[in-house]
Amino acid sequence: MGGETGPRAVLFDMDGLLIDSEEMWLEVETEVMAWLGGAWGPEHQERLVGGSLHRAVAYMLSLAGPVASPDEVAERMLDGMAERLSSSAPFMPGAKELLTAVRDAGLPTALVSNSHRRLIDAVLDGVGRDLFTLTVAGDEVAHLKPDPEPYLTAASGLGVPPDRCAALEDSPTGVAAAEAAGCVTVAVPHVVPVPPAPGRIVVESLRNVDLPMLRGLFP
Repeated sequence: MGGETGPRAVLFDMDGLLIDSEEMWLEVETEVMAWLGGAWGPEHQERLVGGSLHRAVAYMLSLAGPVASPDEVAERMLDGMAERLSSSAPFMPGAKELLTAVRDAGLPTALVSNSHRRLIDAVLDGVGRDLFTLTVAGDEVAHLKPDPEPYLTAASGLGVPPDRCAALEDSPTGVAAAEAAGCVTVAVPHVVPVPPAPGRIVVESLRNVDLPMLRGLFP
C-alpha cells in the first residue's frame, strides 16, 4: 500500500488521459453539427476539452441557432460516442501499464470523469472494470469539473483524504478540479496545453509516470 510515504489512492480522468477518445469526440461533434446545419472543426473542439456534455450542447446550439432541442442534441452525441466506445476504446500510451502497476501495488483507484455513466460503462466494458475500485460519472454529481466535487466524491468513496490522492488529468478544466479538491495533481496535456503553475507537475505522456514518480510527489 502507499502508506504515508506515497499516495494512498490514484485518481484518473478518462477522455484524453486514459482513453484516446478525443478524435472520436471530434467525429461525433462534426456529425451532429452537420445535422444542425453548421460546420465544426478542431478549433471548436479545443474550446470544449475537459468540459461537460451540457456545455458542448449549449455551445453547438449557440453556433447553429435553436434548430433542435438540447435534449435531442445531447442524445445524438451520446449515441455516437457510445457506439464508438463500445467497439474501440484505445488506451493512451502508458495508460494500461500505469493502471496495472497501481492495481498490482494494492492502491485503490478511481475513474473520475465529466462523461455520462453510459459512456463510462462502454469504456469499462472494453478496458476492464477490475482496473478501478470505483468510478464517478458526470451525471452522478451536482457540480462538474472544474468544480472539485467529482474528485472530493471519489476520495470520500475510497475513504482517503484528498491530499493523499494522486490525480492525473489532461485538461486545464480537470487540473483545476483536482487541484481545488486538494489532490496532488499531475497534468498530461493532450489536445490543449496545461499552463505551468507553482507546484504543478506537467509531463508529456503517461509513459513518464510510474509508481516511484508518484511516491516522490508525497512527503
